[in-house]
Amino acid sequence: MNSNGKPVAVVIGATSKWQSDGRNTKLIHGKELDDAHIPVGIRWGIGGAVAQKFAQEGFFVVLTTRNTPNAEPLQKAIQEQGGESTIIELDLVSSVSISEAFAKIREQAGDPDVLVYNAGYIEGRDLPPEKELLENIPLEMFETAQHISSRGPFLVAKEVMPSMRKRGSGSFLISNNSSSLRGRKRMTGQSLYYPRVMMRTLAQVLTEEYSEFGVHVANVVIDGTIDSPGTRAMSRSQQNPDLIMNPIKIAEAFYYLHSQDKSSWTHELQLTPFPNNPSF
Repeated sequence: MNSNGKPVAVVIGATSKWQSDGRNTKLIHGKELDDAHIPVGIRWGIGGAVAQKFAQEGFFVVLTTRNTPNAEPLQKAIQEQGGESTIIELDLVSSVSISEAFAKIREQAGDPDVLVYNAGYIEGRDLPPEKELLENIPLEMFETAQHISSRGPFLVAKEVMPSMRKRGSGSFLISNNSSSLRGRKRMTGQSLYYPRVMMRTLAQVLTEEYSEFGVHVANVVIDGTIDSPGTRAMSRSQQNPDLIMNPIKIAEAFYYLHSQDKSSWTHELQLTPFPNNPSF
């Protein structure tokens, strides 16, 4: 499908749980939302903004999602902007799904020049206040968080690092959050984010292992609430709009990392809205 031989950008988690019909949006608001008034660059959160940015920069973009229809509006938006993309179904809970997805990616698009790992989950958000303690967290929730925050990026790295190493170039960029910096109690309405620290550690390990081969690895700490249909409709977002992070600008940071000269690579980048103190 990548007949023009464009460089390939793969976005793991190209859609958002906070998009107009996302799982979090439905959980918090009880319904789908109308996103017609929201700029197209913001409608699918970080994943959608990153996908659009790399497409605008001349990349053939691979959108991964668990269900193809979930990413079709994003693919249409990229096409309307003159970009090229394809949708590949990928379920991070399944090692078979991951290996099959990357076989398709290599066949249809080629070896990735950049991989943005942007997978998210909502496990834990639906637990009531009296279930905040670890002793009340079902094992199934923890396993899902581990699949997406630890096992998933490990398996994805195994799929893309060999070709990047052999080519002597490439970027493996992880979209993370402030819970990767240190452990914190899970408050009501939050996902089970303890395993996120493993994503940060993996980025550090991959940096030590692959930088000498010309592969750029970075952990990006998104330290705040990301603008999207579901988050924008929340009362606290409407009362404090300066606390909402623009995913279009976040996407620019990811492209900046990929385009850095190898004499001056950044390996961790923390993005925080200006009214807040950065998390530590």
